[in-house]
Amino acid sequence: MRRRLQLGFAITASFLSMGAAIAQDAVPLKLFMAQFPDADLDTNKFTQLVEEKFGIDITFEVTSLDGGPAKEKRQITLASGDLPDAFFLIPWVDGFSRPEILRLGAEGALLPLNDLIDKYAPNVKAALAEIPEFAQLATAPDGKIYALPQWNDCYHCSYGSKLWINTAWLEKLGLTMPTTTEELRTVLTAFKNDDPNGNGIADEIPLTGTVTDSIVPFLMNAFIYDPRFSQQYSSTLALQGDRVVLNAAQDGWRQGLDYIAGLYADGLIDPSAFTQNRDGMQAVGTNADAVLLGSAAVLHPYMFVTGNSPDGRDVGYDAVPPLTGPDGIRYSTYVLPSSPQGTFALTYAAGEAQQQKAMELLDYLFTTEGRTLAYFGTEGSGWRLAEEGEIALDTSLTPTMVDIPLPSGAVPPNDLWSAVAQYYFPANVRNAEVQPMEIYKPEGYERRLFEATKLYDGLAPMDQIFPLWNVWFSADDATELAQLQTNLDDYVTRTNAEFITGQRNVKDDAAWAEYVQGLDGLGLPRYLELMQKAYDASPK
Repeated sequence: MRRRLQLGFAITASFLSMGAAIAQDAVPLKLFMAQFPDADLDTNKFTQLVEEKFGIDITFEVTSLDGGPAKEKRQITLASGDLPDAFFLIPWVDGFSRPEILRLGAEGALLPLNDLIDKYAPNVKAALAEIPEFAQLATAPDGKIYALPQWNDCYHCSYGSKLWINTAWLEKLGLTMPTTTEELRTVLTAFKNDDPNGNGIADEIPLTGTVTDSIVPFLMNAFIYDPRFSQQYSSTLALQGDRVVLNAAQDGWRQGLDYIAGLYADGLIDPSAFTQNRDGMQAVGTNADAVLLGSAAVLHPYMFVTGNSPDGRDVGYDAVPPLTGPDGIRYSTYVLPSSPQGTFALTYAAGEAQQQKAMELLDYLFTTEGRTLAYFGTEGSGWRLAEEGEIALDTSLTPTMVDIPLPSGAVPPNDLWSAVAQYYFPANVRNAEVQPMEIYKPEGYERRLFEATKLYDGLAPMDQIFPLWNVWFSADDATELAQLQTNLDDYVTRTNAEFITGQRNVKDDAAWAEYVQGLDGLGLPRYLELMQKAYDASPK
């Protein structure tokens, strides 16, 4: 990597020395892009670099990082007819949904990128060929790429339904890490009754979560596969062979709810887990008087504790491996870490020169040099090359670089495009960054999550996973599906909480039948019909 980076910077320096000549004949290029706080895209160092490098003069139509207003501004821009040449979007902020991509592609508002990739973007072309999932994510049913998504292979994000347990309490009480559902019950009971925080008060909370970080998926995976990780993937859709089903309507789901309801009845689950937000959980996790939390069902422990806690509580939590249920089931939830939302698109406003330059700019973000400068900033202040003896996150990879954190209180330098530029971070790039070996220090946190995720890897039932990220819906179907899914998901969340907390009796056949009939009444048969149609038409 050192040789390639040095060569890249040497080329960049030659372009910088030609600045005056290039500026005179620069191709105007209008881009729609989010502008981060403390940044000014017009004077941004990376903007200036690519203007010099590609002979372009960029005009920005900027938006914020607030998803609602950002999407609204994008919609207004599309409706106005005064379009940018290209959109550079962020998936979780203002990315194009698949129905939007199909509609705008059919209307001609977005240009197909296939031929332009072949002509002007060899690095993009190579990435699509190297990672079939990336190509599937990008390609519409008609074979066209109208909006390119980002590919960001975040390992720990792929297995998000984790449980983090207080191992300091386990050690104090002479307990071992639970491996089965009944062993977890035993551990949580001890947390509740045996005063592990030592203050003489029965104030311990054995297990908690939030309304967005449900306690259910990790526990349910010992009975039946629960595909839920976040609000983005909230449905309990699954596959039985090639048939699309809703696992929340299956007998195994009822068995899982029965187990969780038993934990709740024994006082082992925090009642606030069904109502509190993350701020509420954080307030409990960082309680100054005593350590209160025995375990939490979240993506990572810094969601409920802070690094470098004065009493060291932040180092006292480790991931619980997926549990084995009474019938031998032991699953983990897998979600593709990359979003299917379109983030780069060309519009019909772009002339031939603008199309070429925009594609060349995009392609630069797929190179080592472009990706590093755009996402990490300036060498020496934002990042540095790896040195002898340093170790990559994935120890099997040759280390490449070190991300230099911004000093506390410092104003971020105006020298990068940040998440806008996060187009291509495959596993061999992300995991080749140097990470400290001290996993219980904040600077080694990424390695802590990486190592914890290994406990979950390989336990997802890939043949049961409905590939929500790999199916496309027409605009009409998408509108109907959105309403059906919202109603069904809300109903599942609400009624499952009622079963767990005893407001409904999960052991009662009539109560369960009423629940299933409620799903049908909200349109479950139609929902499955539309999802089956989309799945049958998707690439396998």
